[in-house]
Amino acid sequence: MRAGPIILLRLAAIALALGLGFPSAFAEGEPDPWPDLAKEIFHGAPLKDGSAFLALDAPIRAEDAAIVPVTMTVNLPANDGRRVKALTFVIDHNPAPLVGVFKPGVAITLTSLSTRVRVDSYTNLHLVAEMSDGGFYVIERFIKASGGCSAPMLKDAQEAKATMGQMKFRQFAEHPSAGVAASDEHDVQVMLRHPNNSGMQMDQLSRLYIPPLFVEDLKLWQGDDLILAVEGGISISEDPNFRLTYRSASTADFRVEVTDSDKHVYKGTFPNKGSQT
Repeated sequence: MRAGPIILLRLAAIALALGLGFPSAFAEGEPDPWPDLAKEIFHGAPLKDGSAFLALDAPIRAEDAAIVPVTMTVNLPANDGRRVKALTFVIDHNPAPLVGVFKPGVAITLTSLSTRVRVDSYTNLHLVAEMSDGGFYVIERFIKASGGCSAPMLKDAQEAKATMGQMKFRQFAEHPSAGVAASDEHDVQVMLRHPNNSGMQMDQLSRLYIPPLFVEDLKLWQGDDLILAVEGGISISEDPNFRLTYRSASTADFRVEVTDSDKHVYKGTFPNKGSQT
């Protein structure tokens, strides 16, 4: 499934039509946007309960609605032959509800993925896993937050422009699961300097809205194997970063390629240093 700017705009239009473009208290009787969002994103495919193997960790109340940490976890039983084709994360009451589509490569087994997001109001969060057998599985949780999509940038515009595209890459010490070789467990993080402007933020000097500029695609490879493809949008926080744990027998080096909505391309290569603390 390809998200891209077109579906992001469609989903934003749905949200605005339902009165979801501004922070609210998610009042009793307010229309639930999820049925329409699910129909639009997944083209009417039935969504089954995914709580047996999916988890979504997020704070009950956001300390900073513009930088909300979330972790998506996949824990399939060892005898389950399916693989995750895509994880789709939705913040129902955001102006652009579709946060991103995260596609693991076929050569890996993804176990967790963490990032930071903007949350604009009290809302449900939905995580949907598309599986290799064609099934779609969903979990839901609620979060309290307000104003994350219009919150001012953390850096001034000049600093953001000067550092845009800079990357960092980290490897962490692995904690192998039972029956899995330590060398096959990987825990890595990609960090990118980028304003990821939402289009709802105001320049404090000109009092004009800053045009949207966000990461559309990010791909991480290890050697020739695709590890993760990210199709992003404005609900991912400033300076996007993605930390993932996965299983793979590869010992090759890493490379990253990023494209934003203005078609800037950023690339980085990083040696495989093994387990780091």
